[in-house]
Amino acid sequence: MDDASPPRSLELDATAEDGHRFQLIARIPAAPHASLLWLPAMGIGAKHYVPFADALAQRGVAVFVHEWRGAGSSSVRASRDTDWGYRELLTLDIPASQAVIAQHLPDTTRILGGHSLGGQLACCRLGLSPESAQRLWLVGSGAPYWRAFPARTAWWLPLVYRFLPWLADFHGVLPGRRIGFGGQEARGVIRDWSLTGLSGRYAAAGVDVDLEAAMAAATLDAHAIVLAKDWLGPVSSLRFLLSKLRRVEPRVDVLDARALGTRADHYAWMKHPHAVAEALAR
Repeated sequence: MDDASPPRSLELDATAEDGHRFQLIARIPAAPHASLLWLPAMGIGAKHYVPFADALAQRGVAVFVHEWRGAGSSSVRASRDTDWGYRELLTLDIPASQAVIAQHLPDTTRILGGHSLGGQLACCRLGLSPESAQRLWLVGSGAPYWRAFPARTAWWLPLVYRFLPWLADFHGVLPGRRIGFGGQEARGVIRDWSLTGLSGRYAAAGVDVDLEAAMAAATLDAHAIVLAKDWLGPVSSLRFLLSKLRRVEPRVDVLDARALGTRADHYAWMKHPHAVAEALAR
């Protein structure tokens, strides 16, 4: 850290243009050299990234953990009567978080990053708003496109991408906790995510911008961390996602269990984040 005093721990109110309210969990060191807006994985509440935020704040990075619509501190919950998709996440909620950061730290280098789906939507957001960040950080992320996965996984993924939207439509929401994948997720999010899984292309219902073309035009520094045994985010999936950023030359680090001090899977690093934080902040 740049100062001996501990980082400030804050919960900051954010309001999207449609009235959706939520809180960002913030860890702000005394003299931050950069600010990070961190986007969680699908179905993961912001509170689960507090150890990661603490680890980065100890290294001089101010961290603001976004809360997805429908999770944690969010004022809404997905239901048969309340639905949303990537459009709301990309054009309403993430901008609301970015506005909060601009109020608190207007002059620091801005980083946008995320875990899993959060990393994908960070890339999409940078296509829509390239001026909103100068750096991109990804952990355990990658496109869900079935052809970007190893053969042992790829053959059954199209079945998943057809079944989950049907299941979400049937129940009114994705019953993620019952099936062991995601949370109680909105039908529109599952539909947008599954379409990318089947086609390999990013699009958001209700967004007229060509996200593929927008990402291809982005220019910034990018650093990605792959967990060596992460079947949900293998390096092939990450490379496919990064290929969307045609003008970016990313740095990619692969961390194994020895480096992490824990299992090198999709989630274990969240409780033992220091190796990931050190690699990103280095």
